[in-house]
Amino acid sequence: MEPLSIADLAPELSSLEVALLLSLGAHEHCLIETTEDAINDVAKELALISSNTFDLSYTILNCSPATSLDSFYKEILDTRSHPPLTPPPTDSLIDLSRFQTAQESINRNGSSDQTTLNVVIAKNFNHVNDYIQLQTLELIRSRKLTTQSISLTTPEQFLFISVVARNSDQLHPRLNPHLNDHLFISHFHDPNDGFAYLEEGNDWLSDGQSGSSIVHKKKYPKVNAEALASFSNETKSININAEVSRYIQDIVMFLRLNRAVAGGITSKANGHFQKFSRLLAPLHGLDFLTPSLVKLAARKVFRHRIILAKPEDDRSLQYGSDIKAVARVLKHVTPDSILDEVLELEVPL
Repeated sequence: MEPLSIADLAPELSSLEVALLLSLGAHEHCLIETTEDAINDVAKELALISSNTFDLSYTILNCSPATSLDSFYKEILDTRSHPPLTPPPTDSLIDLSRFQTAQESINRNGSSDQTTLNVVIAKNFNHVNDYIQLQTLELIRSRKLTTQSISLTTPEQFLFISVVARNSDQLHPRLNPHLNDHLFISHFHDPNDGFAYLEEGNDWLSDGQSGSSIVHKKKYPKVNAEALASFSNETKSININAEVSRYIQDIVMFLRLNRAVAGGITSKANGHFQKFSRLLAPLHGLDFLTPSLVKLAARKVFRHRIILAKPEDDRSLQYGSDIKAVARVLKHVTPDSILDEVLELEVPL
């Protein structure tokens, strides 16, 4: 019996599972937003999804302004034992030299290069200091990090999830802009949408959270490394015609030119937009990209990136506009309303 494809598995997955599936399939990282009172439950649910659906190791970080770099490193390390180094079965001087160098490093530091866990779930990561955020950016960008005290590498399947509480249209405090730009997608999880795994043990839920609206799963879907690799490879053969490609670029251009947008629509964001659009096609069982999938991708990729403009920065002030009138125009603008306006563009047939 052939294994089910991702398109067959998708209907069985929760929204959080799909968010992790898409991020892992793209080898990218994500931002999960929720309400203040649900952040602990969302983190627990993500941990159970990582372990049960994807069979990956994980850690949950409780971040705050007092979080230190050393404690951050310790929390993300895979502390499971590693086999000792053995001499290479060859007479090659190059291989022998590499072995001796590694052995000297162990003798000097007490350990060799250390590996992180597969999934790092960082609650309230926007509250840690800027230096830790930049170190995290280096880790997810280059998949390794070397300091005076430690040398970290990431496993082949590595996912960093920033879990934050959203009480307004934009995150406060905001993540470091460079780190934020490297987060593939954002997803808001409403507590009313439920917690499929946590519902199996009601005592795991935080006070005040009810699971009465949840339909319990009898059989949980499994997504292994082979399925993820196949899913990722499918995106390479997605057909995108000229009209849809032009539609993608029109959305980017209109976002950049929107008077309420002060920034955030970077070249990195453009690349993520196209990459995520391609991922959505095989998820829906298609081998071509449609305008409706492009619209969905735009909301997930750009919402957390959009930086709202301030009235005093509006370009029209250079031509005599009244700042009070501009302030009234921009008063109720949100990233969602900007995306609603831009996505009213005429779609290709």
